[in-house]
Amino acid sequence: MTETRLPRRAGAPVFWRSIGFSVAFAVQTFAIAAATLPVVLFLPRRHALAVAKFWCRRSVALTRGILGIEVEIRGRQHIPTGAAIIAAKHQSELETFAMVPAIRDPLFVLKRELTWIPFFGWFLMRLRMIAINRSSGSDALAQILAQAKIVAAEERQIIIFPEGTRRPIGAPPRYKHGVSHLYRRLDLPVTPVAMDTGAFWPRGTWRRRPGRTVIEFLEPIPPGLERATFERVLQERIEERSAALAAESLGEGTTFPVDCGGDPSRA
Repeated sequence: MTETRLPRRAGAPVFWRSIGFSVAFAVQTFAIAAATLPVVLFLPRRHALAVAKFWCRRSVALTRGILGIEVEIRGRQHIPTGAAIIAAKHQSELETFAMVPAIRDPLFVLKRELTWIPFFGWFLMRLRMIAINRSSGSDALAQILAQAKIVAAEERQIIIFPEGTRRPIGAPPRYKHGVSHLYRRLDLPVTPVAMDTGAFWPRGTWRRRPGRTVIEFLEPIPPGLERATFERVLQERIEERSAALAAESLGEGTTFPVDCGGDPSRA
C-alpha cells in the first residue's frame, strides 16, 4: 500500500522559526535545569515533578509562540489518576512533553542514554523514570517489569510508546510486545493515546509547520483480556483514531493505511 506523503511547507519563515525554536528550547531547558538543581538534588521527588511539569508547560508555550503550533488535549475524562498504563502513538518529540502536564504522576519508559545528559538526565533519574538498555534484548523487558511493579504500587501512570520509536504519519504500524507484557503482568488498565503531531512536527527535519495538533486520550482497555485480543484492540483504537486526526488536520480527502491484522510486531 502506498504511503501518503505529507504536504511540503517549505519557505524561509518556517525554516527560521524552526531554528529559533531549537535555540530557545535549548536555552530554556538549560536555564530551568541550572536554576532548579537544588530542588532536584535535595528536595523530595514531588518538587522535581513540579519543576518538570513547569518545563513542559513552558515548552508548549514556546511551541505555540514561536512555531505557531497549538496543542489540543482531547479525552481528558479518560486520563487515569491511579496506577495505569498509557500507551501512546509516537510521531514526534512534541508529545514527549506536551501531554505530561495533563497526567498526575507520569513516568516514561525510555532509553538509559537519556539519563547521561547533564542536568536533563539528572532530572530523569530524580523523577525515577524507567530507563532501560535497549541493546540488551530480552533483558530489557525484565528491566521494565521489575521497575514497573514498584512504580505501579505507587499509583503512578506508566507511559510507553508501543512501537518503540517515532513513526511518520501514514507508515505501517510496527507494534512490539512490551506493552502487552506489562498489561498481563501488572494487571492494569491501558489508556490508548492517538495523535496527529507528525503532521506538524515531522520526523527527520527541523521544519515544523504551524497549525493545531491534537493529542487524544481514548477509552481505557480494562485488564484481563487475552494477549492477542488486547494487542488487536490497542492497535485498532490508536491507529484508526490517529488516521482520523491526521485526515482532520491535513484535509478530509487524505487517506492513510491502517493495517491492524496479523502479528502486531511484524515489520
